[in-house]
Amino acid sequence: MTELLGPAEIRALAAELDVRPTKKLGQNFVHDPNTVRRIVDLSGVGEDDVVLEVGPGLGSLTLGLLATGAKVVAVEIDPVLAGRLPHTVSERGGAERLTVLEADALRIKAEDLPERPTALVANLPYNVAVPVVLHLLAELSSLTSGLVMVQTEVADRMAAGPGSRTYGVPSVKLAWYGKARKVAAVPRSVFWPVPNVDSALVAFERGDLVWSVDRQRLFAVVDAAFSQRRKTLRAALASWAGSAERAGELLEKAGVDPKARGEQLDVHQFARIAAAAE
Repeated sequence: MTELLGPAEIRALAAELDVRPTKKLGQNFVHDPNTVRRIVDLSGVGEDDVVLEVGPGLGSLTLGLLATGAKVVAVEIDPVLAGRLPHTVSERGGAERLTVLEADALRIKAEDLPERPTALVANLPYNVAVPVVLHLLAELSSLTSGLVMVQTEVADRMAAGPGSRTYGVPSVKLAWYGKARKVAAVPRSVFWPVPNVDSALVAFERGDLVWSVDRQRLFAVVDAAFSQRRKTLRAALASWAGSAERAGELLEKAGVDPKARGEQLDVHQFARIAAAAE
């Protein structure tokens, strides 16, 4: 059984590397082995998977993922952490199934990866969580599932449905790819340093993309609809459509009430609006 990293090992590694967790990179390292095991268990990954891990940090979750027999491609932007991770893993086993890329996950392309990943499992910083997930889903068609740890507020937005107070741009764009759901809360105490926000796990599964509408066109409609939340869609989509009158025509063509607001529509209705403009 793979030896996971506990609080003492995490602090020793950080001291060895002279690593001081930074808010800029959103570095809060998980130091509780039971939390790591829970994340890995909820992710459902196994030996047939190629897991993409973003921001492995000191390697807590990496070791847990490798313990399943899966291959892991770890993308780490910090050169010091990226350089140490293979050694941390080799000391505990599984190094032959690990690839570490020193890179920015927001710039990763499919051709940069040694294999086509099947699952995304990661502890993501608050400020880039949604952009990272959306970029990777767009870029890596092989990703069929994911489990990400994010700030609770972000988790709520990612998994929200129409009519919810937290429903917005991230909710609709993620729904375009498939179904997202919040699966568990994560206590602050399992991190070092302890963050001043709560965290949660969001799971998602890619659906069958049967959309006939262009993704960029649909996303432009979504951005416009939520840019002025209190306005009706006829008013909010005026700049996107060219005028409020044209927006009203497109909404009626799509079978959507021009007096409705963006937070009332699901992804299918947004797709109909985008298609009406083609």
